[in-house]
Amino acid sequence: MSRLFDLTGRTALVTGSVRGIGFALAEGLATAGAEVILNGTREDTVNAAVAKLAANGLRVRGRAFDVTDERAVGEAFAQWDRDNVHVDILINNAGIQFRKPLVELELSDWQRVIDTNLTSAFIVAKEAAQRMIARRSGGKIINIGSLTSEGARATVGAYTAAKGGIRMLTRAMSAEWAAFDIQANAIGPGYILTDMNAPLVENAEFDAWVKSSNPSGRWGKPDELVGTAVYLSSAASSYVNGQIIHVDGGWLAVL
Repeated sequence: MSRLFDLTGRTALVTGSVRGIGFALAEGLATAGAEVILNGTREDTVNAAVAKLAANGLRVRGRAFDVTDERAVGEAFAQWDRDNVHVDILINNAGIQFRKPLVELELSDWQRVIDTNLTSAFIVAKEAAQRMIARRSGGKIINIGSLTSEGARATVGAYTAAKGGIRMLTRAMSAEWAAFDIQANAIGPGYILTDMNAPLVENAEFDAWVKSSNPSGRWGKPDELVGTAVYLSSAASSYVNGQIIHVDGGWLAVL
């Protein structure tokens, strides 16, 4: 049974993986046997994250590029082609948050959030899927959604639109790529203790609301997403496609 979840011999790319959820997912997939490519926009932070995991004996490498830059993404995949590195698993994790009421939101900020959280998933997945299809090797694509893939909150309209788009983009990927043995699914994290959420954790009122509105009564931790990511990356999920699995402590299950 454990071999169902064994990722030995597979190569995974995790975008936005120098810290937070992305780093936890990269470490989890590497621990399950995959060779993992870490990604961020800065070479120094990518190298530091790679060194940290390599020091624990994990098989990792890094590549700094902006996931919203189609040319940079294409160059990264072209280099991996030359190096005979084949991405079997892609986790589109890179994302940003920007809080402002919609009536005050500048178009440039809207576009930046959409590009980073949604368009980048299309750009990177397109490159990965083209190669999976050409190799006839199948593959796994995991997009990181959110509670806002299902419902909205005030002041995060662009993020909500992007994460709602992730839900439907995942379904579109499944509709087009399932025939090539590519499983495209998504994970919808609940409120997770990350650097991006630090201002919310430090806000006593918001912190109390998260804990009181969640049946689990607490924030989630990044490593609590690892099991779902390994499952969706493995042979255990070979007939699971187009789904979003929420890892939220039961938050969406209650009113």
